[in-house]
Amino acid sequence: MVGDTRIADDTGCYVIAEIGTNHQGDVEVCKRLFKAAKECGAHAVKLQKRDNRNLFTRAMYGAAYASENAFASTYGAHREYLEFGLKEFRELKAYAREIGITFFATAFDRRSADFLAELDMPAFKIASGDLTNTPLLKHIARFGKPMFVSTGGGTMEDVRRAYDAIMPLNRQLCIMQCTAGYPPAWEELNIRVIETFRNEFRDIVVGFSSHDSGIAMVLVAYMLGCRVVEKHFTLNRAMKGTDHAFSLEAPGLRRVCRDLERARIALGDGIKRRYPSEEAPLYKMAKKLVAATDLSAGTALRAEHIAIKSPNDGTPPYMLDRFIGRRLKRPLKADDNLILSDTEELILCGTEEVRA
Repeated sequence: MVGDTRIADDTGCYVIAEIGTNHQGDVEVCKRLFKAAKECGAHAVKLQKRDNRNLFTRAMYGAAYASENAFASTYGAHREYLEFGLKEFRELKAYAREIGITFFATAFDRRSADFLAELDMPAFKIASGDLTNTPLLKHIARFGKPMFVSTGGGTMEDVRRAYDAIMPLNRQLCIMQCTAGYPPAWEELNIRVIETFRNEFRDIVVGFSSHDSGIAMVLVAYMLGCRVVEKHFTLNRAMKGTDHAFSLEAPGLRRVCRDLERARIALGDGIKRRYPSEEAPLYKMAKKLVAATDLSAGTALRAEHIAIKSPNDGTPPYMLDRFIGRRLKRPLKADDNLILSDTEELILCGTEEVRA
């Protein structure tokens, strides 16, 4: 359960709109992203939280950052520009509650995890880079909240290690197939790993954190058993920032949510049946047995006496063999329906045919 939403094999797919830092450090832009995600049908929106000065080495924090997507001249200052603090998180939490969408975040370090726990976040995301960070995994697991763990760049050994670290402390776990390219090549998505995860970890939910820029692969993932999908989300793919180019805009996210729900409904219950919508088309397309030509009473029916024609308002063609060798009890015009009760069985007596 995340909030009031149950996630399991028999539910629809839980859709997380990953906003990350696509808000560009602006709370009002972030609110617009929350609102747009809600209108598209997403279940949750997600941000990222870092304690930048303690997360990075001094060298990395102070490194020159000249990327076209930079918001400051050093990497640390760039990250700080995009970082929301307590005031912003409280404001965004209240706004998410107001519009009716679940809000949580990725914790990149222990201090950030504690920060989010103090805010009573309903769930925690673990980024691919922390798949092997078992101290952080265990620390967050002890909060007792649902955990979504991405597995980009990991091996099955890494995934098993993370599973084994978390499950004794917290069984509310979703392991998500992910490729940590931004975006990855199609051949690197390896969506069938979802099947591998489902076979290996039968007591948890499996998800798909999709860094590709399209919408079709989430449906493939759903059909393979994923029940959580995370897609990066933006207001405009041309905006400044590293993630916008492979993020979905509102029309794309709306189609993802729509098509995943349609897929859930369309899968049905597996029982083959006829539906009311099929009656009219099948009346025109399906066939019946009719007289191929005018036939007199007493005719011993042979295959050439019988035609298969539409519309479908008579004896079905699978009954054909039952008519062969029977005698008509009344005359038929060409195209008259063949009805079994209008025939009688023939009995051979010596060389003569007699009526039954």
